[in-house]
Amino acid sequence: MVTNPNSLTARDSAALLHPYTNALANEKDGSLVITSGRGVIVTDDSGREYIEGMSGLWCTALGFGNERLADAAARQIRELSFYHGFNQKSHTPQIKLAERLLALSPVPMSKVFFANSGSEANDTAFKFVWYRNNAMGKPEKKKIISREKGYHGVTIAAGSATGTPVNHQAFDLPIDRFLHTTCPHFVRDAKPGETEDQYAERCAQDLDTLIEQEGPETVAAFIAEPVMGAGGVLIPPAGYFERIQRVLKKHDVLMIADEVICGFGRTGNMWGSETFDIKPDIITCAKALSSGYIPISAVIMNEAVYEPIAEQSSEIGSLGHGFTYSGHPVAAAVALETLDIYEEMNLVQCVRGKSPHLQNGLRAFRDHPLVGEAGGVGLLGVIELVSDKKTGEAFPSALKVGPYLLDRTLDHGLIVRALGDRIAFSPPLVINQTEIEEMLRRFAAALEDTENWLKKAS
Repeated sequence: MVTNPNSLTARDSAALLHPYTNALANEKDGSLVITSGRGVIVTDDSGREYIEGMSGLWCTALGFGNERLADAAARQIRELSFYHGFNQKSHTPQIKLAERLLALSPVPMSKVFFANSGSEANDTAFKFVWYRNNAMGKPEKKKIISREKGYHGVTIAAGSATGTPVNHQAFDLPIDRFLHTTCPHFVRDAKPGETEDQYAERCAQDLDTLIEQEGPETVAAFIAEPVMGAGGVLIPPAGYFERIQRVLKKHDVLMIADEVICGFGRTGNMWGSETFDIKPDIITCAKALSSGYIPISAVIMNEAVYEPIAEQSSEIGSLGHGFTYSGHPVAAAVALETLDIYEEMNLVQCVRGKSPHLQNGLRAFRDHPLVGEAGGVGLLGVIELVSDKKTGEAFPSALKVGPYLLDRTLDHGLIVRALGDRIAFSPPLVINQTEIEEMLRRFAAALEDTENWLKKAS
């Protein structure tokens, strides 16, 4: 309950409509107001410190308060505070950043287009796919397939590709052209006796059947996160993407890899596509591209995607798409400095060295009576709360066990994220072993509080 009308919490409640928030609950209870951050620690307006176990929103890979990124922004503001890429204009930072991204790409790529968020990047990718197919004389080949529980953003098109009900309800989404196929969650959805290999084959067959039913001549692209993030931190079953890509090739359907969360080291490789052997035609990335310090995203495309787009733009006279802040020089300069730091710290080996501490720590919770699935990949993890370990039965949603535990983690000085009753971990990539252990200790204390609460409630 908000009591002090002059507090930042009260002023927040009076002035802001928050994303992903119950607006009436925010009016009543207010928000946690964060005022500063350093490394993996953030501090609220009362001076209380928290381990930021989610890198903000999966993004602050280098932690908070990195002086080099602040200096890079300041230098660029002084040198060239703004310029654009419209009408054959450009500037040095975006040219260098495009070159770096092409060099880092997991497969040969041709061109980079800059935007400001993962939503904008995915929205742009869909528009480019449609533009390309019009250029190629395939005006009917426009449908986009994503997956149930997939997350691709919240613009009208990206929100339509997103496969979670809260992003559709009351927004009149999804719009036409967007379809959803099976969510590949082996632990939850495999049939009795079904192997992981058999389950992956069934998921691929579901996709094949959907494309056949819709007509391959109408299906343009398939978009997928290497690891499904906001849908619950779901790791694909072994062989899944190999089979999915076989189906896409059969039907001449483009592969879009949504690397907004997985890109830049999170899974133990530079790209999630490398971790799961994905060969995308288009890559979208954001978040860790600038360590979350400034908005920037990118769409990276191969030559087969780019060439028809270029020819169509010539025929029309201009590519009628772009944002004022596409490739903003300050954002590009910060992203370049971020990539420099990743290279200097040997990012991939750094994550691989730390990930066993996180993954072993998460798996240790599997013996807890409230925990079902526990684990992850790289520095990305999840703990699932269940009412029955033997059957994996979930708690009734009305009980709100995940949100209750989330409140308890705050009590113990830890910020993580509840995706229903799946608790996500995505700490800054600069976290050290001692900090990982402390993060898990604080979570264990919150889990114990939750267990005691449930015992009393029963």
